[in-house]
Amino acid sequence: MDWFHLILLAIIQGLTEFLPISSSAHLILPAQLFGWRDQGAMIDLMAHFGTLFAVMAFFREDVGRIIRGVFDLLKRKLNTDSALALNLIIATPPALAFGAFLELGGYDAMIRQPIVIAVTFIVFGIVLWLADIWGRRSRTTEQLTWKGAFVIGLAQCLALIPGTSRSGITMTAALGLGLTRVEAARFSMLMSLPIIGVGGAYAMLKLATDGAGEASLSQGVVVAGISFLVAYITIAFFMRFVSRLGMFPFMLYRVVVGAALLLWIAGK
Repeated sequence: MDWFHLILLAIIQGLTEFLPISSSAHLILPAQLFGWRDQGAMIDLMAHFGTLFAVMAFFREDVGRIIRGVFDLLKRKLNTDSALALNLIIATPPALAFGAFLELGGYDAMIRQPIVIAVTFIVFGIVLWLADIWGRRSRTTEQLTWKGAFVIGLAQCLALIPGTSRSGITMTAALGLGLTRVEAARFSMLMSLPIIGVGGAYAMLKLATDGAGEASLSQGVVVAGISFLVAYITIAFFMRFVSRLGMFPFMLYRVVVGAALLLWIAGK
């Protein structure tokens, strides 16, 4: 694979993974529009690991709290750290189970279509904006109950439909439950840790069984570094300005892109 293709994929992954605009759609569409070949398991693995470590680096204090919280849970201690860890544990299994169902049933390939992406781009962009408008925006992550965490975990299942956006749908649910914009974004990004981790482990398994494709280890390392840097900058920008930006700009972007994609499909 040429370096331009690899670097562009790394930038797209880092830029879109944590914004509510669907990283999967932005990775699928260029390949379909320009006829690019699949980048292979190596690049998938390294790009996702880059974004994983970006979240861990930016939210390093929360990661430390989660680790302490897991040990507190084992000791049956109830505190804010153990509550945060428990909420993440509760929110994760639904998406993992639904993802396994799609993969084993072969449904994941069926939904990776431009028409699906166009519709989900528009529909879930509008739903995100409405949740932002109607949500109370008064609660913190620490005030989230286990029932609320489970609801956000169920919403995360929809993220497996390309164009939905994992961060977008989880922030939609969090805003609907009354979390502030910053806290909704924070919990959404912390939820990405186990999901990206499991996804990376699956990519590693594919790498061991299917091979790396055309990419080399050195190319994978470069992709990981670029996706880490871009993701870290994106997270820092989003967390700083999300309370002022709101979700309207992302809704507008999603509707425009979705409408343009529908026009492109109609003109084929």
